[in-house]
Amino acid sequence: MKYKDYYKVLGVERGASEDVIKKAYRKLARKYHPDVSKEPNAKEKFQEVSEAYETLRDKEKRAAYDSLGSGFRPGQDFRPPPDWFERFGAGRGEDLGGVDLSDLFESLGAFGRATGFGRARRGGSMAFPGEDYEVPVRLTLEEAYRGAERQVQFDGRSFTARIPRGASDGQRLRLRGKGGPGMNGGPPGDLYLQISLTPHPLYRVSGHDLNLEVPLAPWEAALGAQVDIPAMEGRVTVKVPAGSKAGQKLRLAGKGLPKPGGGAGDLYAELTIAVPATLTERERKLYEELREASRFDPRVRFRG
Repeated sequence: MKYKDYYKVLGVERGASEDVIKKAYRKLARKYHPDVSKEPNAKEKFQEVSEAYETLRDKEKRAAYDSLGSGFRPGQDFRPPPDWFERFGAGRGEDLGGVDLSDLFESLGAFGRATGFGRARRGGSMAFPGEDYEVPVRLTLEEAYRGAERQVQFDGRSFTARIPRGASDGQRLRLRGKGGPGMNGGPPGDLYLQISLTPHPLYRVSGHDLNLEVPLAPWEAALGAQVDIPAMEGRVTVKVPAGSKAGQKLRLAGKGLPKPGGGAGDLYAELTIAVPATLTERERKLYEELREASRFDPRVRFRG
């Protein structure tokens, strides 16, 4: 029996995930499909790629293949370990002369029934799904809050994509069946919209939460105040407690971005202290009086 390195055939690492293996197969299958490929030996390459995929896509067959080890060279003669057939139930292995490696794994189960791989090995047409694609979509924060529509131009097609309320930065929205066309009756792939939010002049976005910097006058921080601030749904009033400090955050529950499953994130008002750049004569005198009257020492911890 000749050894075949199925991982090398697909161009993936031995520890590759199912998604990586699937993507590698789709790419190579489209490249070598006999109905469309101009590559030399396309039919043989396609069958080789399909054989590798049909083994590695199945957990049981992949485990059996991996158990053979990785120290063989492609084309090298080898025999499975003595207990291999007992462990994986692949029939009896007295006579392996003339047996192809793919035949060995075909004996593990219904090799290729669902995907038509058996037909491909005999030269027939094999149905396989179209490729998945991804396109970037930029949204303003206001569009993410209320939902938006985008005209998508892709693969010679144009369609309107509806983006639901509460789309978040970095989110991937799946449009089923809008990717590359399948071949030989295979289903089309999917199109993913990669969402990114443009920076906002007021808000910092963290998932579905919003952070807003709220400046206070010194007397508002010291005495407390009712402060109007902007929110996505309009202006709201925040109660600032007396003795508030710079950096302190006040949480406004449910005032952030809506969540797809219902509810909404929060709005956090982050307090800062703003000092007037210029003073009237009256203001200067009042600050001087405060300085003389106040016992407050912001640097008391420096006194040792």
